[in-house]
Amino acid sequence: MQPVAFFDIDGTLFRSSLLISLVEAMIGAEVFSSNIRQDYQQEKVAWQDREGTYEAYIDSLVQAFLKNLQGVHYGDLADVGRRVVVKEGRHVYRYTRDLIKRLKQEGYYIVAISQSPKTILDEFCDEYGFDKVYGRMYEIGPQDRFTGKVIDEHLITNKANIVHRVCKHQPVDREQTLAVGDTDGDIPLLEAVTDPICFNPNQKLYDHAKRRQWSVVVERKDVIYTL
Repeated sequence: MQPVAFFDIDGTLFRSSLLISLVEAMIGAEVFSSNIRQDYQQEKVAWQDREGTYEAYIDSLVQAFLKNLQGVHYGDLADVGRRVVVKEGRHVYRYTRDLIKRLKQEGYYIVAISQSPKTILDEFCDEYGFDKVYGRMYEIGPQDRFTGKVIDEHLITNKANIVHRVCKHQPVDREQTLAVGDTDGDIPLLEAVTDPICFNPNQKLYDHAKRRQWSVVVERKDVIYTL
């Protein structure tokens, strides 16, 4: 029975959001119109001005992506995603990158979880040796074009569901489970494992972590420290 580790990707391993990079690249490739920015610009500016939350910004971006995905050819998304990974795939945090490497050496089964599309996530995660990847999956209709519908959204909405699925279907040790997350949206994931790690947490996750006495790790510039 292998021990198992679950990693949130955006903001935890990747130093930004793969979805943000993908949307901007889709605009640059003229697959999406630049008008898509109107759907999330207000939330983006509010977050940049520290008057709104990152979660509200990402939620608006997810909705804008979904609205504009309908009719896009799968090959166009895959090609743009591949270029994003080539350009930005090594923009990762040292702490989580090195933790993944160490856990792989110790025999862990490593699982990636992200709100970003699984198409780009598969490309990104291949570099870091993940055994299983869970991301948002979108329905593909006739002529390999996206319908705009999400498949199995419940798995990504509550990441604890992924822990339960992996522990049920893979030969892993339920008593040796680790997870790393960075926002309060990752609390269900962290609650579902025996060894939760809060990495660069937002305020809500930090407060919850201190109440639960979870490990809190911060990477700032070239310094990594535990709170």
